[in-house]
Amino acid sequence: MSIDCQLHLSKMKTSLDDTHQAQYYLARDQGDPIYMNDCIGKSIEITFLNEIHCVACGRKTNKSFNQGYCFVCFRTLAECDSCIIKPELCHYYEGTCRMPEWGQAHCLQPHFVYLANTGGVKVGITRLKNTPMRWIDQGATQALPILKVNQRLISGVIEVEFKKYVADRTHWQTMLKKQPDEVDLFYYKGKLLHHEADFLTQIQQKYGAESITFLESQELKIHYPVIEYPTKVKSFNLDKLPTVSGCLMGIKGQYLILDTGVINLRKFGGYFCRFQAK
Repeated sequence: MSIDCQLHLSKMKTSLDDTHQAQYYLARDQGDPIYMNDCIGKSIEITFLNEIHCVACGRKTNKSFNQGYCFVCFRTLAECDSCIIKPELCHYYEGTCRMPEWGQAHCLQPHFVYLANTGGVKVGITRLKNTPMRWIDQGATQALPILKVNQRLISGVIEVEFKKYVADRTHWQTMLKKQPDEVDLFYYKGKLLHHEADFLTQIQQKYGAESITFLESQELKIHYPVIEYPTKVKSFNLDKLPTVSGCLMGIKGQYLILDTGVINLRKFGGYFCRFQAK
């Protein structure tokens, strides 16, 4: 099977199969998405055709902001506000949310606080509906929800407190270099809940007893379609090198791992490209 089409790059859609292996799909502008797992082991080429269109409004833009938005959408949409990166700064109840209806649908919803192994233990947050996709996007090989909270603000406040003990960021180069050793996420869960028992009680006193639910979840293990990991991570940038090519050795997170380097497709959302695989 060979593929030759033009499309706007976007974050790959993901799912897990019955063996918990990540499945990747790259959307086309028209027609069915490309099943990227079938491209592993094949030669691929991505050529930037010097056009960028905003992933929200579709207008042509000379520069992409926040992984695919034009400047106007970046400055006006709620999904581009600083509180999306730092949920502890959510200002919905201050009456200053850019789009209150969007805030109700996305921020005033239950969230998980979780632990994951992305090459090291990290704490993170996600809406319930975004699992397991959030963990796949981060390249996590293990994930364990530990708390459910009733709004995004609380999840952010807890995440900030928990990062005193574990990281809150994925080291993407480490994540791409190898399959990490397993870690005991239940040990870290117990340690966090023990150290932060008083803090979590204070959150419940402030926001209500129902604001936090302590979970007894099973750990999820995720496998990735990778033939070979790189020993050195070289990242491609379509703004500097408009054509990227090589043999696709695997996919992890939102990265294509080629034998010539890696590229984060999510970073180049809205870039109009020619995609070839053969």
